[in-house]
Amino acid sequence: MKRSAFRGSAALAAVGVTAALALSACGGGDENGGGDGAFDQASNAIVNASDKKGGTLNLLRTGDFDSTDPGNMYYATAWNFSRLYARPLLTFKSVAGQGNLDIVPDLATGLGQASPDQKTWTYKLRTGVKFADGTPVTAKDVKYAVARSNYSPEVMEKGPVYFRQYLENPNGYKGPYKDPNLDNFKGVTTPDDQTVVFHLAKPFAEFDYLATIPQTAPVPKAADTGDKGGVNYAKSVVSTGPYKIDKYEPGKSISLSKNPNWDTSDPNRKQLVDKIEVQLGVAADEVDNRQMDGSAHIDVQGNGVNAAARSKILSDPELKKNADNPKSGFLWYTAISRQVAPFDNVECRKAVQYAVDKTAYQAAYGGTTGGDIASTVMPPSLKAYQKFNLYETPGDKGDVAKAKEHLKACGKPDGFSTSISYRTERPKEKAAAESVKASLEKVGIKVDIKNYPEDGYTGGVVGDPKFVKKNNLGLMVYGWAADFPSGFGFLQQITDPGALKGTGSSNISHIDLPEIAKMFQDVPAIKDEAGRNKVYQEIDKKVMEDASIIPMLYAKNLYYRNPKVSNVFINYGYSGMYDYANLGLK
Repeated sequence: MKRSAFRGSAALAAVGVTAALALSACGGGDENGGGDGAFDQASNAIVNASDKKGGTLNLLRTGDFDSTDPGNMYYATAWNFSRLYARPLLTFKSVAGQGNLDIVPDLATGLGQASPDQKTWTYKLRTGVKFADGTPVTAKDVKYAVARSNYSPEVMEKGPVYFRQYLENPNGYKGPYKDPNLDNFKGVTTPDDQTVVFHLAKPFAEFDYLATIPQTAPVPKAADTGDKGGVNYAKSVVSTGPYKIDKYEPGKSISLSKNPNWDTSDPNRKQLVDKIEVQLGVAADEVDNRQMDGSAHIDVQGNGVNAAARSKILSDPELKKNADNPKSGFLWYTAISRQVAPFDNVECRKAVQYAVDKTAYQAAYGGTTGGDIASTVMPPSLKAYQKFNLYETPGDKGDVAKAKEHLKACGKPDGFSTSISYRTERPKEKAAAESVKASLEKVGIKVDIKNYPEDGYTGGVVGDPKFVKKNNLGLMVYGWAADFPSGFGFLQQITDPGALKGTGSSNISHIDLPEIAKMFQDVPAIKDEAGRNKVYQEIDKKVMEDASIIPMLYAKNLYYRNPKVSNVFINYGYSGMYDYANLGLK
């Protein structure tokens, strides 16, 4: 889901435990300067730094969040937004520039203390932290949060399952909705109210990154029962952040106000505005126009402006000075389903790899402001990245002759028919799907374009093998950013056979190669960062040899920031989006 360059556990310890928000005004990337904004300033500096309080922050997005429940979300924008009301054990540092890739303590007092074999990780909680209702937060609330989010797939279907994959589970624990006795959950123990201990079945040198996931944000068991429990908890989340959710109407709006029991010593977040109003389901062009005319403040979709607004912004110096164009760490790609015939034949997948015109895909995302042409699964923002191109074509525009060679090799010399999906609320994905259709028709492959709502796209559409087969979704427009900044955090959920599950899997190509599974099983135990990076590079090449993912763009986004908003900066720890947890108003 999000992130960039890896820092091993030793390097993380050297980061220290301070995370004071650096709110020094700066201009054009000069951290010693000042000013009210310049093009791309927020990519490296804080724009309109201020401690002024008051007002209502008006946010917009085209669709809805996949969930407001920290235990049941996976979109990068949801993880970023959840920091307003949920505190995981660790988080990414609230500073401008690449420094926000550093992990710092959040609910915990420090980074995890690992046993010599890397199989036991201990975290101490801050004292005095309370839920919005005044109830003290304890270690058992963290244990319950992990139990419900990872061991109840019948309810919590949207988030990653790293803890279920790596924690001990000798009793075959089935989650609190089936087994309310938390003592039967052996993967996490709580020796006292301030101590959380994770017991792993095998070593995991990068475990601190898992502690940044919203699934470690505490959940009071009493608030997750009855008619408000399970999936309904999304409408009644009990806050530990600076704001609390007052009302959530799915698909319509979210209203937040100040949490009266917020821990004011929280070093990672501000509590500046009085209220936050999020309007959901707004037309894409309206989202852009309302930011530019000043009637709304920030788009929390996190995908950047659309074509009409992009043209206006780049041609108007006054608008352009309030825009940013950061590298996001995302990969925009087209997944090829290995389950849908004839894509069960690798030669048919290779035919599509050669047929696609990536420059047309780039144009769909806004040209060079939308990203750089990609040839690998891992983006250059990752330290493990290694450049290579197995399916190089002249000018990245496709190679009809080579595509037809592979069509012949797969027994489909005259082509075939398939479908491609995209998210309804995303105009750029529609244009991307249209570009793929046009490319493939040049080699005889007929493509039917299908669109589905963003909410549920992964869980109930591309992440549901039965749905994919039934609807002949051979191709799927998708995007990915690392769950945490390492090759593992980027690759594992989308390429590891171990990440496959009934529904909701992000391995939507359904990659099930045993050699990849074995590498993912072994790499967490490698303590040496360079050694791990070599494995990630091998995995990347194996996936590309399998031709099941078509990397299109190393993404960039063109954002517009309303000049009335203060403390605006890009947080690369959260996929190169604006840091939502610290925004205020001038």
